[in-house]
Amino acid sequence: MDIFRGKAVLVTGAAGGIGAAIVRQLRSEGARVAVADRDVAGIEAEAHLPGDLLDTGYADSLPKAAFQALRGLDIVVNNAGVITRGTVTNTTDADWSLSLGVNVEAPFRICRAAIPILAAEGGGAIVNVASCWGIRPGPDHAIYCMTKAAIASLTQCMGMDHAHQNIRVNAVCPNEVNTPMLRTGFLKRGFDPNTAVAELGKTVPLGRIAEPEDIADVVLFLASDAARYMCGSLVEVNGGKAVG
Repeated sequence: MDIFRGKAVLVTGAAGGIGAAIVRQLRSEGARVAVADRDVAGIEAEAHLPGDLLDTGYADSLPKAAFQALRGLDIVVNNAGVITRGTVTNTTDADWSLSLGVNVEAPFRICRAAIPILAAEGGGAIVNVASCWGIRPGPDHAIYCMTKAAIASLTQCMGMDHAHQNIRVNAVCPNEVNTPMLRTGFLKRGFDPNTAVAELGKTVPLGRIAEPEDIADVVLFLASDAARYMCGSLVEVNGGKAVG
């Protein structure tokens, strides 16, 4: 199938587990993709836009750079994100700056720059990657939950504010996903990643945690014409598992 044939797409966090799956599936459906991450070497895409999302100038310029590289821009996927564990009292200034910068400020800046471009092109779609933990906060992730709640709320606001421009803004809200980021977190805490992922899967009603492709499928749905009447929606993808 070629449901994105002729569409130009910007994907941030393209080197991560979910981002890589999104890029692969978009290109398999005919999209032209610009990938953004600190290191995009080795990622198959039509345009490579490496940089640090903490650099405000880089974040501000990404939509225009993608538009110029792809000769158009129809879809933006704000997938990049970081996870900081701990309570507020265990959170450092560096944790705060990193989490706010990547999870909130960067997608805000990218959306702010992308919306005029999309509007001038006749409309488009923005898909943000939030989290179930931003809808119903869980323990020991205070800053992460706060930042994901912020991007979820921003998604709903933009969905209302820019629908009249034929720009649909929605968010996918995963729970645990089997990504390198998750596995690295287990390693840092002294757990065997394979064992930890298997044990975590037992807590999910569907019997396993999500794979990156499970999330990418929903991102593609929200970006496609199949979701043409969805605007400002927060779509949970959690295998039936509540946050807690």
